[in-house]
Amino acid sequence: MAIYVALDAGGTKTQCWVADETQVLGGATGGTVKLMMVGEELATARLREVILEAAAAAGIDPKSVARTCMGLAGISSESTRAWAERTLHGIVGGELDLCGDEEIALDAAFRGGPGLLVVAGTGSNVVGRCSNGKTVSAGGWGPVIGDEGSGTWIGLEAIRAGLRAHDRGVGTCLLREIEVHWELDDLGELIAKANERSRPDFAELAMVVARCAEAGDALAVSVLERAGAELAEQVSLAASKMRAVGCAKDDAKQVAFTGSVLEKIARVRRSMEEHLHAALPEVQVAQQAVDSMEGALWRARGRG
Repeated sequence: MAIYVALDAGGTKTQCWVADETQVLGGATGGTVKLMMVGEELATARLREVILEAAAAAGIDPKSVARTCMGLAGISSESTRAWAERTLHGIVGGELDLCGDEEIALDAAFRGGPGLLVVAGTGSNVVGRCSNGKTVSAGGWGPVIGDEGSGTWIGLEAIRAGLRAHDRGVGTCLLREIEVHWELDDLGELIAKANERSRPDFAELAMVVARCAEAGDALAVSVLERAGAELAEQVSLAASKMRAVGCAKDDAKQVAFTGSVLEKIARVRRSMEEHLHAALPEVQVAQQAVDSMEGALWRARGRG
């Protein structure tokens, strides 16, 4: 029986499944292999480790693999693609299917068919696919100049909003809770950390903001609701781009989502749905997040 490897290499973690035609035989999770974040040496070591661990759990020789699908953030970069091909050929046998991490999420949701996918985790973007195979995207310009509605955006906006509130003498738990999370003693240390050249992990603050919102902090609620509105705006833009490239009328009707922000923070998801339905009443939003690994495995099995 043929053996397949599915990989989802995102900005936070790397997941690997080893499977046959009917079931997942073994799996493993490791750190991100995104080159711009960890460098080639560490990325190579991590990719090798996660594949070998999953293969060991499945009890198979990696060189016996028939096909591997890897969804990788930044795959449009020639150097990133070359690294992925070189590294994977050194670990597994068989054919390679390299694509963007958003593509495997699309296939997890729509199995090659049309629809819109909202990605909101560490970063954010929206991708749409038409029934004629054409694809469009909106957002996803990175943490400094884009990624609205993402975990990084929420963390940054929470600090900015908290500082504006501090200047005005408005009460909020945001800054203090962020200080506690980062194990800081005062506001001065928070300012210094937030402005570090190496950039702290603002995305991890999203759940801090969510807890403040659940406790009734109005400013935290506002940040999360604005995140949902930003994501809805990106979906609306992607839907209009789909119409512009000749998509069928119903191609943009179904909206799926993935990523920790929309999976774990219900207030952001509700806000996105409310703003989206106001702009596009015909849109139907999925009730559960898609698992990108399902799309990677579907493609690895040759069904893409």
